[in-house]
Amino acid sequence: MSKTILLTGASGGIGYAMARVFAEKGYNLVLVARRKEPMEMLADEVNKKYGIETSIVIQDLAQEGAGKKLYEAIDHMGIHPDILINNAGFADYGKFVERGWEKVRDMIMVNILALTEITRMFAADMVRRGSGKILNVASTAAFQPGPLMAVYFASKAYVLSFSEAISNELKGTGVTVTALCPGPTQSGFVERAEMSSSKMFRVIKPVSSEKVARYAYHALMAGKVVAIPGLLNKMSAMSSRFFPRSIVRYFMRKISDPV
Repeated sequence: MSKTILLTGASGGIGYAMARVFAEKGYNLVLVARRKEPMEMLADEVNKKYGIETSIVIQDLAQEGAGKKLYEAIDHMGIHPDILINNAGFADYGKFVERGWEKVRDMIMVNILALTEITRMFAADMVRRGSGKILNVASTAAFQPGPLMAVYFASKAYVLSFSEAISNELKGTGVTVTALCPGPTQSGFVERAEMSSSKMFRVIKPVSSEKVARYAYHALMAGKVVAIPGLLNKMSAMSSRFFPRSIVRYFMRKISDPV
């Protein structure tokens, strides 16, 4: 019997690539995002190519109670996901006091609140069944403060800490939790964050979404708690352990500044 993954943020970037990887491995898909057309194109492609079943849910996770609505929609469909991938998330670029509050609020709602709410409900079901896997997409941003992207970096620090903690709590239940911490990735992230003027993606060469997705699959299957793809990303994540926080803040500001 084929297993099913529930994947948020499936309309582009890493989420789109992960959907393809899991479809290739024979998993049925439940794709969640705001944009319908990219998910329909993806569903048509993988259904024909791999003979799987794909369901689509249109959901804006920035809305109050979106996590509960998603859970109820999936339950109504009679689907019980074996794997949950919380991939939905976005960033914003610029000085905190100068950014529009609505986008900042939506970022917190998607990156933190919706992820937590969705994890809470589906994880409880997995524990009752005695099996399941959860992948929360954090970032190498989780390991240091991020001037000019203050809320994004802080939100990913939450995702990492939260995922590590519940991974420990769920030991012995048959449910594993993995925090994926990619670095700069070719995913449409820059455009949505309005950070094309930043040095960051020029100093650090982005890797492909497919490469990150394949790494994520193997890390999740292996039950890794913290999964950081690539040597340079691992070094970046470790930097805050070896340098004073003041140095880390200074460096992060330098590579985030406009060109």
